[in-house]
Amino acid sequence: METNVVGGGLIDVRAISRIAYAFMGSKALFAALDFSLFDYLSGQPKSLESLAEQTGIAPNRLATLMAVLRSLGLVAADAEGRFANAPATEKYLVRGSDTFFGDYYRLQIDKLVYRNFLRLTDGLRGHPPESIRDMLADPEQAAIFTDAQHQGSMGPAVLLSRSVDLSGRRSLLDVAGGSGVFSIVLCRRYPQLNATIIDFPSVIEVAERYVGEAGLRDRIALIGADALETQWPTNQDVVLMSYLLSAVGADDIPRLLDMALRALAPGGVLAVHDFMLESNRAGPREAAQFFLAYIAQRADCDSSTAAEIEQGARRAGFERVRSADLIPGLTSIVSAEKPPL
Repeated sequence: METNVVGGGLIDVRAISRIAYAFMGSKALFAALDFSLFDYLSGQPKSLESLAEQTGIAPNRLATLMAVLRSLGLVAADAEGRFANAPATEKYLVRGSDTFFGDYYRLQIDKLVYRNFLRLTDGLRGHPPESIRDMLADPEQAAIFTDAQHQGSMGPAVLLSRSVDLSGRRSLLDVAGGSGVFSIVLCRRYPQLNATIIDFPSVIEVAERYVGEAGLRDRIALIGADALETQWPTNQDVVLMSYLLSAVGADDIPRLLDMALRALAPGGVLAVHDFMLESNRAGPREAAQFFLAYIAQRADCDSSTAAEIEQGARRAGFERVRSADLIPGLTSIVSAEKPPL
């Protein structure tokens, strides 16, 4: 079978071109989401003229966009030239679907992550133009980030709730908990559990809305503060850090692990969920790319393997340290326990 890889490297210029042009397809997807195009196509096929009227995009420009979306497999056309969503598009990109994921792509990936990559060269030079703290200091940007992350984290939160047994645990500290999605899912799964979320004040304002909508205000407390600069509640049964260690400086990681150990009651559980590289640091591709996005926001960030996080947890004083994939090819979870008295 023909391959584009020999000795670990590409040999075909067309393979390089696919990498170079990949952003064009991404932007076509994001534009279609901005215009709610897939929503209009849901249910029954639409002609170009009908779709142009609904989206407000002139037919000549829309025809070009539809050609790209067809080439990507996002939409299809029948013999009469009417367009319809592909099955995956209908399931994941139509608003109102139980599995709708479109706002995560539209807001998080396009409006935030894509913007970060435009500044990657400056970040690699050690001069990131905007930090995560700067972005979250803007209430509008914080709301976009937190709303998008809520949608993107719902699936991982459900997976984590099935992967970590919290039976009998009563207190959870969700550090940099964002919208509260992990706390919400875990509290729903474990009725005896109460949670406390720490995050920047602008993020906590959004979390308050989600916690209220979930009917969990009596079980989820909110602390608006920088997790690295505030006192954490102690005697916790569980400390969760999801998507935190990838977003901080390399020197902050051992400090956060030490803070987690101090916050836990004896026998308490630490759960670290994040992007993590393979042990040979050759991937996974998506995890490596997310680590790269952070370079545009801070010069002291680093990328980590699960083994490196495990080692850090052991150095902090944790025992029974282990790791497993959560989202294969993207994120892993490292769990550890504070020694009993």
